[in-house]
Amino acid sequence: MISDARTAGGVMIEQTVSQDAEESYGETFAMETERMDAYYGNFRAVKDVTLSFRDRRITALIGPSGCGKSTLLRTLNRMNDLVPTARVEGEVRFHGQNIYADSVDPVELRRRVGMVFQKPNPFPKSIYQNVAWGARINGMKDDLEGLVERSLRQAALWDEVKDKLDESGYSLSGGQQQRLCIARAIAVKPEIILMDEPTSALDPVATLRIEELIQDLKVNYTIIIVTHNMQQAARASDYTVFLNMDQDRAGYLVEAGATSMLFTRPAKIETEDYITGRFG
Repeated sequence: MISDARTAGGVMIEQTVSQDAEESYGETFAMETERMDAYYGNFRAVKDVTLSFRDRRITALIGPSGCGKSTLLRTLNRMNDLVPTARVEGEVRFHGQNIYADSVDPVELRRRVGMVFQKPNPFPKSIYQNVAWGARINGMKDDLEGLVERSLRQAALWDEVKDKLDESGYSLSGGQQQRLCIARAIAVKPEIILMDEPTSALDPVATLRIEELIQDLKVNYTIIIVTHNMQQAARASDYTVFLNMDQDRAGYLVEAGATSMLFTRPAKIETEDYITGRFG
């Protein structure tokens, strides 16, 4: 199991930061990595990443395809454990405890650090059962109806589905399905929500709804989002992490900091070249 004791760690961003970032130095951190490497067999996909993710803030991971953004995201709740050849070296800390320690239950970890995937993936069940399923298997049996309603309200979906909870989750539009998946993640009461390109399969209107929802959710949750859309990162995140790919194809951290600063006055030429389209 994982300790509930919260801890604050070092701030891994550039020295030049915005006033908003300076005022946030007293904040706690939801999760930290230290000299973390991620491998698939002999291939190192991510190397030497040291980061701190602020509690109840939105952090965007950006960078070119293949630089390890999704791999990094999946190390944060041990989703890569499901890949037989995957392994992690270094530390990933949640409440100060290394989540890769033998004493940590990965199932409980994934309840507390939930994930929303690139394509909406509702279960072949009713809307109600989609939301209630995770809660049930995690032993949350009291007031399921209230839990389902609260989760759907938090996901900004309740008013659209309250009269058809018995219908299939597949009956919803793509954007509604993604919000249903977010409601399903919320229902098990996580602390962190990981999102792997959650709007890449959606139209602009549905994308905007998800971005607005993410802003509402950060009141209660820490959100870490992978996106290829730099405009989305600039619009929707408080902090941005830029990863690049080295000659050995391993992803590495170039720069991390307040989004407003990174997009207007990046500290590294690599970052400026990427966000201005001169990359490569």
